[in-house]
Amino acid sequence: MSIENPASPGARVLGPRDGETLGAPDTVRDRFMVGAGDSGGGFSMLEHLMPPRALAAPLHRHTLEDEYSYVLEGRVGALLGNEEVFGEVGDLIFKPRNQWHTFWNAGDVPARILEIISPGGFEEAFREMHALGDGLDPETMAEIGARYGGEVDFDGTMPIIERHGLVF
Repeated sequence: MSIENPASPGARVLGPRDGETLGAPDTVRDRFMVGAGDSGGGFSMLEHLMPPRALAAPLHRHTLEDEYSYVLEGRVGALLGNEEVFGEVGDLIFKPRNQWHTFWNAGDVPARILEIISPGGFEEAFREMHALGDGLDPETMAEIGARYGGEVDFDGTMPIIERHGLVF
C-alpha cells in the first residue's frame, strides 16, 4: 500500500546552480532553494551570495520568524542585538525573532551563506525587493518589510557601514 499526499511536492535534488538567483552580479544576490510552499510553511532556504565588504541588509528585526545563517564561504559579520560576532566557514549564526540584527561580508573575498528562515514566507519579501532593482529605496524597503512583520532601522545601520567600511 502506498501513501500519497497530492498537496506535497515531490522529492528533488538541487544542484549547485539550481534554483532561481536574483540580484546583479556586483550586489548581494539570493538563490531561492526551498520556499514556504515547498515545506508546508515550516521553513524556507536561500543562499545569500555577498561580494566583499557588502552589507546584506539594513539593521532590522523580524517578529514572525527566526533565521539561521550557515557560513559556506568567506567570513561573515553580524550584529545580534548589541553584540557583534563573526562567523567563519562551518559556523552557524542564529538570529532569533524580535532581535535587532544585520549581517555583512566581513572579508575581501566573496562570502556565501545558507539561510534558513523558520517558519517560511519571508523569502517572498526578498523577491519583492529584487523585482524593484535600482528602484528600491529605503521607504519602499521598510514598507515591504512591514508587510512581512519586519521593522527596519536605517539610522542604526549607518554606524555599522562606517565602522566596517561596507557598501550597501
